[in-house]
Amino acid sequence: MESAWLVPAALAVGVIIGAAIVLTIAIADRNGRRAAALSSPSLPSGLEQVIEILDRPAVLVDPSSSAVRMSPSTPSSGLLVNGAVRQEIADLAREVRGSGEVVERDLILPRGGRRDPAKHLRVRAALIGSRWVLVIAEDRTESIRLEEVRRDFVANVSHELKTPIGAVGLLAEAIESASDEPDQIRRFTARLTTEAQRLAHLTQEIIDLSRIQGADPVANVDVVAVDGIVAAAIDRVRVVADAKDIEVAAGGSKKLAVLGSETLLVTAVHNLVANAVQYSPEHSRVGVGVTRRGDMAEIAITDQGVGIADDEQERVFERFFRSDPARSRNTGGTGLGLAIVKHVVQNHGGEVRLWSQPGRGSTFTIALPLADPAGAAQTEGIAV
Repeated sequence: MESAWLVPAALAVGVIIGAAIVLTIAIADRNGRRAAALSSPSLPSGLEQVIEILDRPAVLVDPSSSAVRMSPSTPSSGLLVNGAVRQEIADLAREVRGSGEVVERDLILPRGGRRDPAKHLRVRAALIGSRWVLVIAEDRTESIRLEEVRRDFVANVSHELKTPIGAVGLLAEAIESASDEPDQIRRFTARLTTEAQRLAHLTQEIIDLSRIQGADPVANVDVVAVDGIVAAAIDRVRVVADAKDIEVAAGGSKKLAVLGSETLLVTAVHNLVANAVQYSPEHSRVGVGVTRRGDMAEIAITDQGVGIADDEQERVFERFFRSDPARSRNTGGTGLGLAIVKHVVQNHGGEVRLWSQPGRGSTFTIALPLADPAGAAQTEGIAV
């Protein structure tokens, strides 16, 4: 009988002892966490809120090079790699922690195989308290790109103007020296006229691009017929197309209308049609198609030219960019036509797209919002 109650008693004692052990471990763990919390200094008052509202990338780095806090834009900034602080930032934090001084540095960070392989960041790092380093970054990638575009623009303008100006001077001297040769005078005069026209065309395109980029609102915005835009643009290239025996054919949807400046829209479409004719072989065809797609009117210009390489398609709308500068110079191109197209279309609330494949030609498509004649009177002041 005694053995019969000893077994349950032993089990009860075991349960009690086990529970006591678990409770002891839990208390020890809680006390350990509390002790760790007490020994680890807290963030300075208000710092977390400041980081949270920063509109630029910022990360607070602890002595183990871990990101303690970060601003909302930090994850996509390049300061982190797979959630961890990038090595360059960790090295910068250690440098600041060692010197105690504020450090400012420009970093060029790889972007993992993208077409633009580098991101340009200007970072400032400062010691916060005795443990943390706050790193704040300014993304200068776009500003550097724009500065490069500006320098290229100035250099290209100087180069493009120098060519016809130099030619005009030489031809003037040639005419003077050939004063007794009427045939030579006529030939030099014809060349002089061509170079003067080229100079005037380039100057006008520079003026047009500057005005368009300024996005000054047009006082009177009209409802413009797309058919009229296409007809006027084609009419301007008729002589050049006929000289190369290139058929320029128009078709598609009729009676579509958009809001804006007819002059600027005709210029944009003309630039695309003129490019198609210039870079198409003789005895070929250029098509201009109009389509309604939802609330947009699309004008597509298709040629049978040599096409544009993939790595150049993103740059064709840059000022003075030409995939074949020598050929463009021979055809009279300035490298500004597509830049003008881009800005005209954007200022009309539209977009321009490009499809091209080397050896199979190109298609440029302008998409513009359709006009609402009933609401046209309310659209005055639109930037075009």
